[in-house]
Amino acid sequence: METNTPQAPQEQYAYQQYQSNQAVAPIVTVKEWLITMLIMIIPIVNLVMIFVYAFSSGHNPSKSNFFKAYLIMACIIIGLYLLLLLLFVVIFGSALASLNS
Repeated sequence: METNTPQAPQEQYAYQQYQSNQAVAPIVTVKEWLITMLIMIIPIVNLVMIFVYAFSSGHNPSKSNFFKAYLIMACIIIGLYLLLLLLFVVIFGSALASLNS
């Protein structure tokens, strides 16, 4: 059975100080996300803007974190694609070599 014990005043004050010291980023509005998605539709501009949103300091931290995660996922997918391509080349290369001999 749980008992709710009140926090000591020192702990409560420390927690309030911790909360007040945190910087809160403004919420990314639906309008901003729509503009961002429209920019992502443009072929070459989207590649440039992914890096701009991810690494420039003038953008919202939420948007920056999203595009950093986007780049990490893109690298993972490209790595898996290259691994599968290499596997494909090795398997079919050996199959062709066994057919020719």
